[in-house]
Amino acid sequence: MQQNAPQSGNRRAAVENLTSNPSARVLVIGGGINGLAVFRDLALQGVDVALVERGDYCSGASAASSHMIHGGIRYLENGEFRLVKESVTERNGLLKIAPHYVKPLETTVPIFSTFSGIVSAPLRFLTHKSGKPQERGALLIKVGLVLYDSFSRDGGSVPRHRFFGRKKALAALPQLNSDLKYTATYFDASVHDPERLALDVLRDGLDAGPHARAANYVEAVGFDDGGVRLHDRETGEEFAFAADVVINASGPWTDLTNSALGQSSALMGGTKGSHIVLDNADLLAATGGREIFFEHEDGRIVLIYPLKGKVMVGTTDIDADPAEPAICTEDEVDYFFDLVKHVFPTVQVDRADIVYRFSGIRPLPGHGDLEPGFVSRDYRIVPTPLGSGTMLSLVGGKWTTFRALAEHLSTEALELLGLPRTVPTVGLPIGGGAGYPSTDAALQVWLTDNSREVGMARALQLLERYGTRATGIIEELAEAGDTRLRNAPDYSAQEIVRIVRTENVVHLLDLLQRRTSIAFTGGASSALLDELAGILSDALGWSAERAADEVATTAHILSTVHGVQLEQPAMGAAGRNRE
Repeated sequence: MQQNAPQSGNRRAAVENLTSNPSARVLVIGGGINGLAVFRDLALQGVDVALVERGDYCSGASAASSHMIHGGIRYLENGEFRLVKESVTERNGLLKIAPHYVKPLETTVPIFSTFSGIVSAPLRFLTHKSGKPQERGALLIKVGLVLYDSFSRDGGSVPRHRFFGRKKALAALPQLNSDLKYTATYFDASVHDPERLALDVLRDGLDAGPHARAANYVEAVGFDDGGVRLHDRETGEEFAFAADVVINASGPWTDLTNSALGQSSALMGGTKGSHIVLDNADLLAATGGREIFFEHEDGRIVLIYPLKGKVMVGTTDIDADPAEPAICTEDEVDYFFDLVKHVFPTVQVDRADIVYRFSGIRPLPGHGDLEPGFVSRDYRIVPTPLGSGTMLSLVGGKWTTFRALAEHLSTEALELLGLPRTVPTVGLPIGGGAGYPSTDAALQVWLTDNSREVGMARALQLLERYGTRATGIIEELAEAGDTRLRNAPDYSAQEIVRIVRTENVVHLLDLLQRRTSIAFTGGASSALLDELAGILSDALGWSAERAADEVATTAHILSTVHGVQLEQPAMGAAGRNRE
């Protein structure tokens, strides 16, 4: 089935904004977190900037993250000190400017030896070749954490790491493997709703003024004298769009985008990372609310991460072809179960516990025969001529550094345009992080002010879901009503309608995977697909045929790509199930 088959109907407003004025000073290609952050940064400077994304926003590599905002302690072994310093600085910054989505994350490392790896670690550092996999022992981890503390303290707001012996470690986390000798605990940060954070970044850019425009499901397919050829994947329409600077931020697909624009390149060499999400109460309890971050027997750094009442387990690091779909395989699932057994040997997990699985390709640089774990996670910007202008291709980049990366990339674009930087983004709140209550007292004030119409519990739920942008949602629900969905009562029909109206929803899958966390947490069902398709039909003017196709396509993708087997075939006729 084809998710993006051309659809009949009127041109979307987002596309109309591009075709009615088919030029900008800067065109950003790619709506992952880095492209969106560059778009936001340039829009805040008052630049006439446009962005296009071939799929939905934050649906590619950015949708397959480990939900971490971290300094990358393991990058120290690669000698990437600049990246670690920038990463921990940005992590600390995001805790302040995006507190609605970025939270402190207590992380514990189980350690099974004292001196292991002392000989092999210098060899890995110097040659970036691991040789025979060998576990890092307590001494090496201690050295790494001391260095990490020196980078990440932020004036003392981030606690120092702690080491415990076996007795204290097992007292705190009694289901850990009793063969361990130590645990080390330190703090990084989590991002529980990365897609929603990305949407906040986009909204900031769009709100910066009429000079900022963006459209999803629009693909860059060529280049000629008229500029970049853009293809609306919903209608099949093509049109030219001119720009002085084109920024290729299409992640692992950078070379493919360059090729489409007639610019041959071999910049990328991404690796696949997969995850599974488990609904297993014993495993959730065993984590004690902490991320368990450790080295598996093959030398791969992996994680067991409590998230939204479920447990996410990941990740792999396998060379991948971006031209092929990235899907979590059964071999990878077996690997994840092995690592759970290694750390929590008494906890039983099986495939019946999996509610969601996902996979993506990291936007890493080409690396020849260098082992995937040693490929640089840093980023660089490659300028090339494009027509009478310039193209800037982004190589690399990760969630944690998106603000700093955007600042670097937009500054290069501003220099090419001869424009000054007028608005700093350091310390500038993102979306619903503005005015977010940072103390219990402030939270109570906010809830008191915003709970009169919807109640205290619902106000808190909306604050956690949208940050302080919840205020506008609450005001709207107070007038429109707040009728809970039959098959997903954490959401209301009116809330979904608002999301569809204000967040560029084009397909049913956009709603399930990226505007909400329903699919991620195992909440998708045949009945819910039909219920939501009914709401979208009313909001977007879908025909019965279109609604049926959306339901069927969504069920197919959830099954084949994400391992979600619905309890019965979706009916595909939303109207029949609406009261």
